[in-house]
Amino acid sequence: MKKTLLALLAFLLATAWFLWPSHDDGPPPSATSLAMPAAEKVARGAYLAKAGDCMACHTTRGGAQYAGGRALQTPFGAVISPNITSDTETGIGKWTADDFWNALHNGRAADGRLLYPAFPYTNYTAITRDDSDALYAFFRTVPAVKQANRPHELRFPYNQQIALAAWRALYFKPAVFKPEPKQSAEWNRGAYLVQGLGHCSACHSARNALGGSDGGLSGGLLPVLGWYAPSLNSDAEAGLGDWEIDHITALLKTGISPRATVFGPMAEVVRASLQHLEDADVRAMAVYLKALPSPDGKPEEYKRSKAPEAVAFLEAGAKIYKAQCAECHGDKGEGIPPHYPPLAGNRALTMDEAANPVRIVLNGGFAPGTAGNPRPYGMPPFSHVLDDTEVAAVVSYLRSDWGNNARPVTGVEVNRYRNVPLD
Repeated sequence: MKKTLLALLAFLLATAWFLWPSHDDGPPPSATSLAMPAAEKVARGAYLAKAGDCMACHTTRGGAQYAGGRALQTPFGAVISPNITSDTETGIGKWTADDFWNALHNGRAADGRLLYPAFPYTNYTAITRDDSDALYAFFRTVPAVKQANRPHELRFPYNQQIALAAWRALYFKPAVFKPEPKQSAEWNRGAYLVQGLGHCSACHSARNALGGSDGGLSGGLLPVLGWYAPSLNSDAEAGLGDWEIDHITALLKTGISPRATVFGPMAEVVRASLQHLEDADVRAMAVYLKALPSPDGKPEEYKRSKAPEAVAFLEAGAKIYKAQCAECHGDKGEGIPPHYPPLAGNRALTMDEAANPVRIVLNGGFAPGTAGNPRPYGMPPFSHVLDDTEVAAVVSYLRSDWGNNARPVTGVEVNRYRNVPLD
């Protein structure tokens, strides 16, 4: 028995040694960064913190900025965001610039613990050392808040560091962004922001059962929030290949454009982060996103049923649309852009995953208030007016008329999202 236990212990230690991630120093800070005046570096870091939308996760509603405590729900349990104020006991006031870089680049805390990828170090690893040091300089100036960090609420075995090490061995490798020499400086700047600080793939990427992602932008369902982050390269979803650069820029910067309006979690990203970026940076992101290659082939055309019950279902949806929606969106779904988005030819309606239109009909649709759109129009909720079958009927109708052609939605699908929290 003793030999068996010793053999098991040896096996576990060998496994841990094999899986435990090595440390990657990465490039040192540049001479330019080292010589940058302190005030300039802090201002640069404050801008980058907006670009990374750091406050969104590290600030609870009504709480002190960056004091942490927000429960980030995942399929494996809740990850509680930490205090990253300058407090020396409960925050990161004792961290060095190297510690901060190690967290962003290697996904490790100052005490050596492996961090959970709810903190998107899988994206932040792309950030340059200079930008990391600027962020560090800014967070050193964030007023100290003494607020103890709560432990994560993860189920076994996801709460074990060795399990996290195994996950990292499969899905994470530290690597600073490297510009593509064949692309323009603007394209490379956009790629750096989208892949790194913007961490767009954290939402717009499909994930497997273990939460692993290929880091692409092929779209994915946010399982807890109940929204679908569409593919940013597929023209069947939110691909931007046929958009004008100015329209993409407007959507990212203001939340509205002649082609679309942002709702749901993306509205919060625009309000809290993207609207604060310099015009050149937003345009660079637009240039990069527009250039993303579209997947080969076209989706198979949906063949609509002509059965009497299927026809009657859509006719019921048409009646609801005329009574509740046509006043703003038009008899033919033409809308009054940008405030009342057109529904005809609207790809947000015709994706195979219908979570977003269902949620908007149930809970309303609200564009973000931004400097470029200070008085946004909103769509009221209809969850108190329409039952599950009626919501399904009107969404199915929207997906079937004015050139739209997507599968109908069922009342069971609607019910799945009726009680899902908004955020």
